[in-house]
Amino acid sequence: MEVHLTPDLEKKLHELALQTGRGADELAQDAIAGFVDAVGEVRGMLNSRYDDLKSGRVQPVHGDEAFRRLRQRSESRRG
Repeated sequence: MEVHLTPDLEKKLHELALQTGRGADELAQDAIAGFVDAVGEVRGMLNSRYDDLKSGRVQPVHGDEAFRRLRQRSESRRG
């Protein structure tokens, strides 16, 4: 597989490789592996939440209500 980087990103990657003493390929692989793992975790969480909603284990909250609750929590923590 080939990955094409913008010149700016490639420059940053090579600078980081020089600073860390690691190879640019190694840094790129580590970064991509971390990204793939993180996306997998998010997908798993979203799928789980969707399953919870679909099964009725949790009830959806309208966006306006969710923001109202967040503001209320924020205000109660301040005062």
